[in-house]
Amino acid sequence: MRRLLLMAMALFPAMAMAQGFQVNLHGQKQIGMGHTGTGLLQDGASVLFNPGAVAMLPQNYLQAGISPLFFKSAFQSTGSNVTYNNTNQVATPFTAYAVWGPTGSKWKIGLGVYTPFGGLTNWGNTWVGKYSLESLNLKAIYFQPTLSYKLSNTVSIGAGFVYNYGSVDLTEALPLSSSSGQDGQAELKGSGHGLGYNLGVFIKPSNEVSLGLTYRSQVDTKIENGDALFTVPASLASSFPSPNTFSSSIPLPSTTSLGLGYMPDNKWTIGFDMEFVHWSVYKSLDFTYGKTTSSLQNTSLARNYQDAYDVRLGAEYKTSPKIAVRFGGGYATTAVQDGYVTPEAPDADRVYGTLGLGTKLAKNLDLDLSFEYEHVMSRTQTEIQTQLSGTFKTNVYIPGISLSYHW
Repeated sequence: MRRLLLMAMALFPAMAMAQGFQVNLHGQKQIGMGHTGTGLLQDGASVLFNPGAVAMLPQNYLQAGISPLFFKSAFQSTGSNVTYNNTNQVATPFTAYAVWGPTGSKWKIGLGVYTPFGGLTNWGNTWVGKYSLESLNLKAIYFQPTLSYKLSNTVSIGAGFVYNYGSVDLTEALPLSSSSGQDGQAELKGSGHGLGYNLGVFIKPSNEVSLGLTYRSQVDTKIENGDALFTVPASLASSFPSPNTFSSSIPLPSTTSLGLGYMPDNKWTIGFDMEFVHWSVYKSLDFTYGKTTSSLQNTSLARNYQDAYDVRLGAEYKTSPKIAVRFGGGYATTAVQDGYVTPEAPDADRVYGTLGLGTKLAKNLDLDLSFEYEHVMSRTQTEIQTQLSGTFKTNVYIPGISLSYHW
């Protein structure tokens, strides 16, 4: 019983950062073009995609967008015909960017506020995996002030400082039934912060070709004095002090991206990105509790993640000076090895396709729309911690909208 509890409690940050929770919704133009942007000059989202490109932007920008995320997942346990579905909830990743520099100057400054990690899911309290998870609400918000400098007409560089604010609220059932047969429950709720940076180089050797290289550093997010709350039978209350506290450190991985852009004429723009996510830094997950007992002790659990990559291709076609049509897609591998797939993020390799539409509402005001469909490959697993065994099938639907003012 103690082993089940400790392992179940330790699940939330492990999967909360998996490829499935690396949101990658950082700008509607970029989403519409299959998430390409490292090697392109598009708009203020270059603050994230490539700080080096910011100095090359021909205008200043103020823009904001939101991408409601509909996560549809189903689970069928081994040896059963019963299928469980997560309830309908909508996560709301958002972006906001500002870019400014004097006319004709070699430098620009920028600010980005965006959500690169997050998740929202609810499986309810009656499904077969309730001892792994009932509900999860995870948010990671990055704040990135940025400076970019043009070394020449063909090369520019940039750097951004990153401050991360993260929060988590997780509930799960505990196999500690009361006299009425009701399960116990645990809730972990807390927030923390971390620091990092974003570096980029942008090269535009001709009007037709551009390329970029970026490195977004690892951000170790520390949660201290989070709330650990337990609802258990009265006879076990002394074994599970409540309220309690917990502390942990979660490594959000570094990312290296290479991007290419090709503009054969004034109507077409083609982008290609390849991204490497350095998940292998995540070896174990450690928890320290404010109050421990013989049944509730500090834990250290192996994770042994593997590096993952993402290949992206997209295009934009300008049908007129005021209308642009976009499309793209990609393939992403999972960082989660067999035995660690959980309901927080039933992750697997995935393919996705995107569409986008841009229109000028006024001379300096743009409206951009996007839509993304992700298909996560079905994956049959037996979870090491709780022995939950079965098959996950997941699809994700993501519309998006943004407004951009430029001058």
